[in-house]
Amino acid sequence: MANLVFVIDTDKRPQNPVHPAHARWLLNQGKAAIYCRLPFTIILKESRPETQTTPLEIKIDPGSKQP
Repeated sequence: MANLVFVIDTDKRPQNPVHPAHARWLLNQGKAAIYCRLPFTIILKESRPETQTTPLEIKIDPGSKQP
């Protein structure tokens, strides 16, 4: 799950993230637009209130400790 694109619908409800190729297809078909560039997020042009989202987990790596 390293490279995923965040998706929101027209009512700005979060949807499941998609693969960049699928996001590119949605953009080319005119079904979505770019909402934010960092983090890259697309907004769908139609509302999807019936879509169930899966719970996601984020893991943060603190890296090496600096003195």
